[in-house]
Amino acid sequence: MLTALVGINWGDEGKGRMTDLLSAEYDVICRYQGGNNAGHTVVNDKGKFILNLLPSGVFRDNVVNVMGNGMVIDIEHLCGEIAALKEKGVRITPDTLKISDKAFICMPYHKQQDILEEERLADKKYGSTRRGIAPVYGDKYMKKGIRMGDLLFPDTLENKLADILEWKNITLRGYGQGEVSLEAMTQWLMEFGKPLLGYITDTMGYLLDAVDQNKNILFEAQLGALRDIDYGIYPYTTSSQTLAAYAPIGAGIPGVKLDRVVGVMKAYSSCVGEGPFTAELFGEEAAMLREAGGEYGAATGRPRRVGGFDIPASVYGVRVQGADSLALTKLDVLSYLDRIPVCVAYEIDGVRCEHFPTGDRLARAKPVFEYLEGFKTDISKCRNAEELPEPALRYIRFIEEAVGCPIEYVSVGAGRDDYIKMR
Repeated sequence: MLTALVGINWGDEGKGRMTDLLSAEYDVICRYQGGNNAGHTVVNDKGKFILNLLPSGVFRDNVVNVMGNGMVIDIEHLCGEIAALKEKGVRITPDTLKISDKAFICMPYHKQQDILEEERLADKKYGSTRRGIAPVYGDKYMKKGIRMGDLLFPDTLENKLADILEWKNITLRGYGQGEVSLEAMTQWLMEFGKPLLGYITDTMGYLLDAVDQNKNILFEAQLGALRDIDYGIYPYTTSSQTLAAYAPIGAGIPGVKLDRVVGVMKAYSSCVGEGPFTAELFGEEAAMLREAGGEYGAATGRPRRVGGFDIPASVYGVRVQGADSLALTKLDVLSYLDRIPVCVAYEIDGVRCEHFPTGDRLARAKPVFEYLEGFKTDISKCRNAEELPEPALRYIRFIEEAVGCPIEYVSVGAGRDDYIKMR
């Protein structure tokens, strides 16, 4: 079984929580895109963890975790993430973690360039996490990047880096910055690359063997459909492909086909960063929802923008992800509400629109809200659908029908076992 677990909306839907849950059914968990610009929060018997780079299957001793070629890896951050988990008793070895030799390294100058550009844009900024993601993906496609596999060949690495720095320093001088030295960058690569050498391998070969052996593979996405570089709310997107269709490519096995796509979405909307967010709530209504849901970015700590469940955006996300079933997270958060707001359509230039628009039309969209009856009771102990109050069941069915995709899982708490399997 080859399954992709993906975000339906803007990211922060709870994919890490669902990956940790579903990983019990899989032999291999593979992250296939993105870097440390988003966090996956996992709560299990080992504690509460926020993962930025490592796949969320690292807590299962019998699972092999793969960081695919579609990722961009800040090796300093990764070394820190591995060390922090090992300190808490999580077992991470070259047998349980494999890093693609084709994944690109996010260098210190990428982070520097990211910060400089956001500051130059000022009030027109894109909402970057300032962790170098756009610059390193840009360099990848400019064919001026360093890959994880280059760390295995130090004799040629320095020459490659010297050629890149000659070009990169032209850019940095344009921002009025001093040059980055070859010595400093080489030392950084050696310091943080050396501890990772045993993990770097040909993950394509490993994954193809796993497919031939009929092993179950779960592909874990970062962010959501609306942050995809091609199909998201461009330019307020990430710089990689967040869609399920890219999973085999970013993992390292482009010739295989997925068997199943599970989409993850919240029972309401949340969004970190800039860009159009039509269903957004404001004032006290937003503050109460933000506090109830603990809506602060796992990677950045930034307060998330929050809103009602957005049907046009979610229908679009389900379609571009090709979701076969859905996981609805954080339903328990809504238990304080008398009425639950749902954005059922947009109004654009005075005309009702039930389809998700793009470009300037999206920027002009206004929400059309309807309100559903709240369930006003603690549902965190519910473990099957029959235990849910009827208004909660009606809310689930309403969303399921509206987005046109069956809801398979409903999470009612942050813990690994705080969920209901609907089917």
